[in-house]
Amino acid sequence: MSYNFNDIEAKWQKYWEENQTFKAANDSKKPKFYGLDMFPYPSGAGLHVGHPLGYIASDIVARFKRHQGFNVLHPQGYDSFGLPAEQYAIQTGQHPADTTKVNIEGGVDKAGNEIAGYRNQLDKIGFSFDWSREVRTSDTNYYKWTQWIFIQLFESWYDNEANKARPISELIEIFKATGNTQVNAVCDAEVENFSAEAWQNLSYKEQQEILLQYRLTYLAETEVNWCPELGTVLANDEIVNGVSERGGYPVVRKKMKQWSMRISAYAERLLQGLENLDWTESLKETQRNWIGKSVGAQVQFKIQNSEFRIDVFTTRPDTIFGVTFMTWAPEHELVSKITTSAQKEAVESYVKATAKRSERERMADVKTISGVFTGAYAQHPFTKEAVPIWIGDYVLAGYGTGAVMAVPCGDQRDYDFAKHFNIPIKNIFKDVDVSEAAHAGKEGTLINNSDFLNDLPYKKALKTAIYELEKIGQGKGKTNYRLRDAVFSRQRYWGEPFPVYYVNGMPQMIDAEHLPIRLPEIEKYLPTKEGEPPLGRAEDWAWDTQKNEVVSNELIDDATVFKLELNTMPGWAGSSWYFFRYMEDQQRDEVFASAEAMQYWQNVDLYIGGSEHGTGHLLYARFWTKFLKDRGLVPVEEPFKKLINQGMILGESALVYRVEGKSTFVSKDLKDQYETQAIHADVSLVNTSNELNIEAFKNWREEFKDAEFITEENGKYIVGREVEKMSKSKYNVVNPDDICDEYGADTLRMYEMFLGPLEQAKPWNTAGITGVHNFLKKLWKLYHSGEEFLVSDEKASPESLKILHKTIKKVTEDIEDFSFNTSVSTFMICVNELAAQKCNSREVLEPLAILVSPYAPHIAEELWSLMGHQESIATAAYPQLEEKFLVESTKTYPVSFNGKMRFTLDLSLDLSKEEIEKAVMADERTQKQLDGRTPKKVIIVPGKIVNIVG
Repeated sequence: MSYNFNDIEAKWQKYWEENQTFKAANDSKKPKFYGLDMFPYPSGAGLHVGHPLGYIASDIVARFKRHQGFNVLHPQGYDSFGLPAEQYAIQTGQHPADTTKVNIEGGVDKAGNEIAGYRNQLDKIGFSFDWSREVRTSDTNYYKWTQWIFIQLFESWYDNEANKARPISELIEIFKATGNTQVNAVCDAEVENFSAEAWQNLSYKEQQEILLQYRLTYLAETEVNWCPELGTVLANDEIVNGVSERGGYPVVRKKMKQWSMRISAYAERLLQGLENLDWTESLKETQRNWIGKSVGAQVQFKIQNSEFRIDVFTTRPDTIFGVTFMTWAPEHELVSKITTSAQKEAVESYVKATAKRSERERMADVKTISGVFTGAYAQHPFTKEAVPIWIGDYVLAGYGTGAVMAVPCGDQRDYDFAKHFNIPIKNIFKDVDVSEAAHAGKEGTLINNSDFLNDLPYKKALKTAIYELEKIGQGKGKTNYRLRDAVFSRQRYWGEPFPVYYVNGMPQMIDAEHLPIRLPEIEKYLPTKEGEPPLGRAEDWAWDTQKNEVVSNELIDDATVFKLELNTMPGWAGSSWYFFRYMEDQQRDEVFASAEAMQYWQNVDLYIGGSEHGTGHLLYARFWTKFLKDRGLVPVEEPFKKLINQGMILGESALVYRVEGKSTFVSKDLKDQYETQAIHADVSLVNTSNELNIEAFKNWREEFKDAEFITEENGKYIVGREVEKMSKSKYNVVNPDDICDEYGADTLRMYEMFLGPLEQAKPWNTAGITGVHNFLKKLWKLYHSGEEFLVSDEKASPESLKILHKTIKKVTEDIEDFSFNTSVSTFMICVNELAAQKCNSREVLEPLAILVSPYAPHIAEELWSLMGHQESIATAAYPQLEEKFLVESTKTYPVSFNGKMRFTLDLSLDLSKEEIEKAVMADERTQKQLDGRTPKKVIIVPGKIVNIVG
């Protein structure tokens, strides 16, 4: 019986779907296991072979856990709101909802493109997903709850004393009773103190303005990354080298009124929470650096000849007497107010140039030194000396206070700046030379030229400086974080609408009972002529507070009908809580997830995804989880217990070499004889021997139809190869559907695991896949005698049982260590050894099918069925390791004569020295070596060696 993988795989995929084999229960008595893949974004390009790598790994673990008796939740869904769909909609005139639907479900889109569909592609690979719990972030039944969570954030504030979020209603009661002087909250910096009486005398609008300074989501004028081409604000992690990650468009810094999330309130908890997570140390360090905790002091400088003051944060208040200038962020709001008329033109020109550079670019560029003197001076807190104020793009408005006190003798960047602009450098370190570079050392260095800090070591000087600053009212000790509040507005169409309308310019939340607020239909997905977001084009986008529904804009009267928010939420809104939604299966209309479901599943036991989400998504998801826990809405502080970043599968690009200025292509080994340009060719036009199909290449693109080719002597054109990231632009994408059709999904699954360690990047090489496919054929033959399925009920030999249990031990350890590549090698060795023994015993082959099942589930199901089982192999009990089969009972002794090994002899480990010697001497090979001689002595080390001397 031949191995018909296409038929077998189609059969079992249909069986799993019809029988809901992988549907999880929320009321099981079994222990729970929740395995999750990072949310995929469904694009029209579909999957390439790099995408399923993490999914296959998580699927192996999920199947393994089912065999071990766990109730496994292994769900899947789609992060279906986002900029790519909107950009595609703008280009093609299709509604993002239509393109998103066809990208997920497959079919032909309105532009005539045939789309495979993510769901079809995923099903073809045989994943054990519980599709009954599917999530799509663009589904109104889902984003209703994203809107609901936004409202909860709006109705909350962060109490530093309780170290948690509390309802805003409780803050209002405090204000009514005692004002805000006793409130220790995370809030805007410019909040003024007021009494209970003053609060009561404020108008409703004035009260709301104050509350907005405390809410966990709030409106504020914010410096943002504005991308004119995309017509939207971008997060820092959406920008690469100063341009948008999507499309490569220029990004400028701009002030806009935006919704923001007060994630900074959770900075310390986000930092401390990392300690108990089973994540790689490198990923934890990435998050620590992003949060960026610094301990130091806030120092206040007065600006000469003005009423302004500026606070700076420094980790080295002990070096305050070394300050010789200040540097402010070019975009700091006070820059225009303090700049002198003589410097105005230079400052404005510099500010304009800086706006074109992203924050990430400015932070990364440590070589370029640039800045402009404002003409203004600050006053040193202690010496009262004039300190010149400069602006420089290495200082960011959003980090700290947007200004630094520059101590060039103790900071290399300040030192280089001072040298470049010929600013004095004052040395405040005793017996330290700063003529060539700054001195950043702390321990073992005494302070000098610093008045009351002279001769003090670092720690003592630090505390003394803070004490003296507090005494004169110009500073205090402070802990600072690099983590800034997250901008939560996007000026685009395809995202969650805010459940917000405006009364007298103040945001009001729509009552939860009236959610969802659905996206309206609009004609175009571009900003309006007036620069409003795309929702500004909607004709029906006003809120009627009496009817509690969205109505025509023409009805706006600012009495009962008001304007709705025109921005939409960012892509990370829906992905910050989707893992809780998967837990719920029955009450999705009533709750975002029921308390019972969350109590049972708790959090994700294993989360697998790309390292590119190391800051953005993971920080936001952790923040939302902590907030929801504070408000009693979820039972856990952290969403993901264990996290693994899978490496990238790289493409092996094919390069052809065109002679400069001609339509002539030269084979790889001849290219050095010509001036050539390397061009990417479609890898599907190249065979495993790197030979180009010349005719297919000519037909591939119109400009190549008349191309000429200089080939090798044998007439073949050999391409060059280069390992690169898989992408359509490099024509090196390999479609998993093609691999499944030609070799089978089980082959694809095992080959992707076989390529190398999960966490490492590795190149795809289709030529290597035949080895894994041949292994599956050998596995199939093990259960057959010719065309006949043959598994016997005879007892297995000790040798076969030993092979089986060695395999159980190794494969189990590998799965638990996520070393899937070595498991595949172990299976290959096992099958080869069992085949050599002609083993067909059920005692061995049944457990072997279960062992293979997580990796190659289709062939395992078929073999299981052929062995007479009516139920799916998916929940068959995992084979138990029996150590007794691994205990060695014999030893293969090397038998040496005068130190040279001549043959080996298998003997029982129970034999004594005398019995070993007797057995060796009785062997005819020994007699042949001795040739009638009597040995001088026989050296025997039981369990190790035999050496016959003389």
